Amino acid sequence: MRIKRGYKARKRRKKVLKLAKGFRGGRSKLFRTAADSVDKALMYAYRDRKVRKRDFRRLWIARINAAARMNDLSYSKFIHGLKQANVTLDRKVLAELAVSDPAGFSRIAQLAAAQA
Repeated sequence: MRIKRGYKARKRRKKVLKLAKGFRGGRSKLFRTAADSVDKALMYAYRDRKVRKRDFRRLWIARINAAARMNDLSYSKFIHGLKQANVTLDRKVLAELAVSDPAGFSRIAQLAAAQA
């Protein structure tokens, strides 16, 4: 007598098809292609959670660099000056300041320039 796995197999397949919801064509309807797509999607999601952190850091650095250069400082001199002045603002906060409060950023840049 063969065992068809009934409940367990159905549960597993439903879980995969639920994760594949919104995929195009057979990728959301057919179990085998859906399983492949879901596996790949989960790998991309895991990898890109790490990539997102890198991307945001690059964006923050670009914004800080642009704002620092408006204050006649290079990015490296600006960061070095902040370290010398014991200013412990991180790049995320500095980038937000550069965008939303240029005058406040200018005061921080003057502080960094005095130390550099």
